[in-house]
Amino acid sequence: MVLHETNSPFRQDQAELLNKLLPTLTDGQRIWLSGYLAASVGAAAAVSAPAAPQAAAALAEAQSAAPAAPALPKEATVLYGSQTGNSKKLANRLAERLKGQGYEVTVSAMNDFKPNTLKKVVRLFIVVSTHGEGDPPDNALGFYEFLHSKRAPQLDGMPFAVLALGDTSYEKFCQTGKDFDKRLEELGGRRIAPRVDCDVDFEDAANGWMDSVLAALAGEEAAASAGPAPAGAGPAAAAVSAAAPAAIEYSRSNPFRAAVLENLNLNGRGSARETRHLELSLEGSGLTYEPGDALGIYPENHPQLVEELIEAAGWRSDELVPAGKDGELPLREALSRHYEITQLTKPLLQQAAELTGSSKLKELTAPGQEQALREYIAGRDLVDLIRGFDLKGVPAKTFVPLLRKIPPRLYSIASSPKAYPDEVHLTIRKVVYEAHGRTRYGVCSTYVAERAEPGTEIPVFIQQNENFRLPSDPDTPIIMIGPGTGVAPFRAFLGEREETGASGKTWLFYGDQHFLTDFLYQVEWQRWLKEGVLTRMDVAFSRDQEQKIYVQHRMLEQAKELYAWLEEGAVVYVCGDESRMAHDVHAALETIIRREGGLSEDAAAEYLKRMQQERRYQRDVY
Repeated sequence: MVLHETNSPFRQDQAELLNKLLPTLTDGQRIWLSGYLAASVGAAAAVSAPAAPQAAAALAEAQSAAPAAPALPKEATVLYGSQTGNSKKLANRLAERLKGQGYEVTVSAMNDFKPNTLKKVVRLFIVVSTHGEGDPPDNALGFYEFLHSKRAPQLDGMPFAVLALGDTSYEKFCQTGKDFDKRLEELGGRRIAPRVDCDVDFEDAANGWMDSVLAALAGEEAAASAGPAPAGAGPAAAAVSAAAPAAIEYSRSNPFRAAVLENLNLNGRGSARETRHLELSLEGSGLTYEPGDALGIYPENHPQLVEELIEAAGWRSDELVPAGKDGELPLREALSRHYEITQLTKPLLQQAAELTGSSKLKELTAPGQEQALREYIAGRDLVDLIRGFDLKGVPAKTFVPLLRKIPPRLYSIASSPKAYPDEVHLTIRKVVYEAHGRTRYGVCSTYVAERAEPGTEIPVFIQQNENFRLPSDPDTPIIMIGPGTGVAPFRAFLGEREETGASGKTWLFYGDQHFLTDFLYQVEWQRWLKEGVLTRMDVAFSRDQEQKIYVQHRMLEQAKELYAWLEEGAVVYVCGDESRMAHDVHAALETIIRREGGLSEDAAAEYLKRMQQERRYQRDVY
């Protein structure tokens, strides 16, 4: 879209400036700007009528044309569904901004909210992530099922808005948020601000959504009130809040540069795997964490891939290109540390097709080609796209802004802050594989394994995970299931229990390929077993015998005792691969409960569901 002074209210010089600015804005920046402008217009109409007679007259005309809506109580409910903590953080941020406008706010995780009180909610704001392939996060599942059941009440015009978090590299991007948004409307709710679907770089888009919510509420207040809005609670305050959101030091949007203290390979000689034990210094950061939290790392792309991309596209490595908040950067630097170049997404291919006019790309992204598109995207990167669709020669300055910002990678923290003050430890397995005739490298795992030498500084932030916490009662037994790098948080759990002197029983199920080369942290487990910090440990090394043995097999072997621990009130923790391991472990738990408890399949499933609701079954899966 191009603005002209003849078909817009802008002068020629204003139109030229906007035409230069608008194409450079990200979706998040556009959303933020629209929210800010809406709030600003509302403020001007409410408090600057003498200085803007036309705006004041228009507002008065609108108010007189329709009867004023009855003013609702200044109450709002903010519900969040979160697997890693991002939705909770944003929900609390929205709540603070609403409180600043005089609202009485209730903030709650969806699994803590009583569904039968939904009818009493005055305004509902939902912040929810999508987990896996379009699934609700664990703590949103119960509310999601209730809302989509026949028990869900009619909402009779209840104002609502939805913020959805997701990742465009997944086919069902932000599906849970889309489902909530659609269902609330079906039940008679009134959407007061458009749903915003956030990619992994969500801060700008989320702030823009909050601005639009506040602007909508300010507009409703102005429409419902014959007089000026109360000081500090009307549109003017919303505009101020939109213009100056609070800055958070050392966060996802402002990471701390942590120095590498140690970087060791945990696997023995001859192993097919390389697993790094990374120790980072948090000294001077003010960052704190608890066992169960994760550390976010902003990695850099592999230098070889960057060079391959520049060559494939026919670009100049020193050419300046836009790089978001960093302004303009030389192309090599922008591709190395700012842009995602290892994953393809449907939105990227659609934009590339539009930009280049490629008939082959347009055909691949056309409706009805979803399966072909999924097959193409799987395992391919930007070099494949450039080469496969003959895009060499497309100017870097127009193509590079289509790319999304390189997302941080999250790793379960493998240390107790009590055992290692001002430090954080990680367990990261290097990923290297062959696909489509080329070697592929895991972005962050290779960055850590090959280039994070002691003394190097890495941008990091703490990602809280309150859905993966040690029990508050130190006498509570715990069962930990974590094969491979999934064992990381359990090193933190046991380190914490050692430091605090917790007396509850502990049981660890651990597995990997070979006992001799792949037994991560073996010396520490043995010491904790000897000292009683770890009560018992069962291991499964899948390649040490002809028949592959995994952790779920060891669980079934110990079914009687494991069920006894469950009946004693033990909390079960699962960490690691979601696609296979977590499903297999879940199935093993259901089998154990069914057999040992003498229950039906439905009753065993209900037993596990009740454990989840009681937070006795917690998962950190990816």
